[in-house]
Amino acid sequence: MNLLSALPPGWPMIVGGVFLWLLPKRAQAGGALGLAILSGLLFWFTPVLGDGETAKTFSMLGAELQPIRVDSLSRPFGLVFHIAAIVSAIYALHVRDTRQHIAGMVYAGAAIGACCAGDLMTLFVFWELTAISSVFLVWASDTPAAYRAGMRYLIVQVGSGVLLLTGAIIQYVETGSLKFELFVSEGQTLFGVEAISPAAWCVLIAFAIKCAFPLLHNWLQDSYPKATVTGTVFLSAFTTKLAVYSLARGFAGFDPLITVGCIMTLFPIIFAVIENDLRRVLAYSLNNQLGFMVVGVGIGTELAINGTVAHAFCHIIYKSLLFMSVGAVLFRVGTAKATELGGLHKSMPWTTAFCMIGAGAISGFPLLSGFVSKSMIISAAGEEHMFGVWIVLLIASAGVMEHSGIKIPFFAFFAHDSGKRVKEAPWNMLLAMSIAAFSCVALGIAYPLLYRLLPFDVDYHPYTITHVVTQLQLLMFAALAFVALMKSGLYPAEQRAVNLDTDWVYRRLIPKATRGGQVAIELVDQTFRHDFLLTLRSGLRMVQRSFNVNGWIGRTWSTSTMAFWAATLLAISLVLYYT
Repeated sequence: MNLLSALPPGWPMIVGGVFLWLLPKRAQAGGALGLAILSGLLFWFTPVLGDGETAKTFSMLGAELQPIRVDSLSRPFGLVFHIAAIVSAIYALHVRDTRQHIAGMVYAGAAIGACCAGDLMTLFVFWELTAISSVFLVWASDTPAAYRAGMRYLIVQVGSGVLLLTGAIIQYVETGSLKFELFVSEGQTLFGVEAISPAAWCVLIAFAIKCAFPLLHNWLQDSYPKATVTGTVFLSAFTTKLAVYSLARGFAGFDPLITVGCIMTLFPIIFAVIENDLRRVLAYSLNNQLGFMVVGVGIGTELAINGTVAHAFCHIIYKSLLFMSVGAVLFRVGTAKATELGGLHKSMPWTTAFCMIGAGAISGFPLLSGFVSKSMIISAAGEEHMFGVWIVLLIASAGVMEHSGIKIPFFAFFAHDSGKRVKEAPWNMLLAMSIAAFSCVALGIAYPLLYRLLPFDVDYHPYTITHVVTQLQLLMFAALAFVALMKSGLYPAEQRAVNLDTDWVYRRLIPKATRGGQVAIELVDQTFRHDFLLTLRSGLRMVQRSFNVNGWIGRTWSTSTMAFWAATLLAISLVLYYT
């Protein structure tokens, strides 16, 4: 048992996943599920560090490393990561692709190891392992678009790891420590905000990339919809939530994160409403939900951090449920485009029901998981008298209802009847969705069980009249707005188009500007050459005329003139010599 406790959490999935190829293809999916369950059982019995306790360390090359730290913050992330791995493995039981099973297990195990790392070097190792393993879930689609999206995903994720390593090295040089702890120092400010070191800035940018901050986010919308049906479920659970955990560990209370989080909650709403690909809608929705968590980290109070952890826990489950339901549609119909779907509730009733539960959970309906977690972050903003933040989060909550709570189930399963009649999703997909749906309901009703897992003691009651009435008013307003816009024809029509988002800058604007600049340079070059050649030709003619017999150089000069110029040159020479 001492040997097992000395191994990082998630190791059965990492080690066992590498050897899944030794099993027959029909047994690989079951083997992956078995590894996830085994890892979850071992993690459940892993002792949790109490207040004041420190994890074991060992020295390597003169540095103190702390590879395993399971405390009150990392434990809930480790638990929900295991739940997500088990559910995803069940969802993928029908898959006969060795690459996906190996990549999924290594990816999940690496994410669990990263959230239990106590030093930056161990974090870096698992951080990069998540990037390298997860990209195969994108490439497994075996399409040129998936390959390009996977290459972009890999470059961005590895670049994030390089920044993390840079920050770790700078911190070690400056302090002699690689501990992964809070980077924000109280009382030190710069331009009105907390001052952090250059090492902390490198680490923060690394976390920001993985958390898909605004202008750093398009790798998510580009890669997740290109992954396989089952690969997207894995991707939705680990990468960005690992970044949320890292922010909560290293930058709790860092005020600029509040502004960043507010922007994250708002900007995806517009893009999600006009997007045609429902998996891209869910990717934008993921950005929106991450914004709530980033706001909670920025506020940094005990209630806010509890809300962030609780929301990450619930989000992993209901977002996986939504990706599973849309993935089931893609699996049966062959498309996830809203313009090509509709009427599927007739042939996929169970998938429809599970999708609506997930939609209700992400929207924050009372008695579902999103309500008991999201309200904690909103309440934390209210308790700190951040009225503007509070308003933004309420608006964002209504926006979630528009694009994920209504648009996803409406256009996939209802709306116009596309005439498509297909089989219900396979039994393993339905089983995975039922587990996730049950969890959404259970967490919404038996929320004290969730609150016991949170980092700080919880004295919070979500089901107050104020919370319930306010949330129901928001949801009813969002539903009414959707109906009114649909009836009036003002709701953006679903179009067969690609939404470039901020990618438009370098996919459209920069190429156009480059071509325009090239044309301008060619025009200037041609004009300059033309004028230069005319000037040169005129000059040569002038010189030629000057040397002719009648030119001013070629003609005969008088003796007096030559004597004058000789005397003048001699006088100039004497002046220059004596000065």
